[in-house]
Amino acid sequence: MTISQQTDFSYRRINVVGTSGSGKTTFGQRLAAILNLDFIQIDQIFWGPDWYLPTDAEFFPKLKQELTCRNSWVLDGNYARTTPIKWENVEAVIWLDYSFIRTLYQALKRALKRAITQEEIWPDTGNKESFKKSFFSRDSIILWTITTYGSTRKKYNQCLTDPRYSHIRFIRFRSISESHTFLKHVSIAFGRTYEQ
Repeated sequence: MTISQQTDFSYRRINVVGTSGSGKTTFGQRLAAILNLDFIQIDQIFWGPDWYLPTDAEFFPKLKQELTCRNSWVLDGNYARTTPIKWENVEAVIWLDYSFIRTLYQALKRALKRAITQEEIWPDTGNKESFKKSFFSRDSIILWTITTYGSTRKKYNQCLTDPRYSHIRFIRFRSISESHTFLKHVSIAFGRTYEQ
């Protein structure tokens, strides 16, 4: 499927996936703005104040409600155990399948920025990153990126040919330039201005 064919679509329920650090949120926000769709971030639904870790019994209904109360959306996030919920009515899945080096670089850059600025990651949660949390703990997002890169790629490779997901259009980008070209073409198609 060529970039031009990918931009000629009317998908209204889209899930952006990829290894942690691949840039799902930035890409998803840009695509949602271009298509004039609601943007939903799974991490924001999942994490409670002060890094509260919810049970699936708490998390799943919240995710389902967020998806069913809207007719259209761009959803950012993996969470494999939520696949039956998020892919029940999804139309397209965009996989940011960048190289390990590129993904790790982006994860490091994001972690450093958050640790330095102490920005609140999601409004009204108080959740912030620190150098200790990002680089020197068992919960390190950098360690998570490194250890899950291979398994995440394997999982989505299998999804491409899984008959359970034959109703989904999978779009795979292997580089930043491919995803930027896609967003630029979609912007033109929908009469929007795209700035890289």
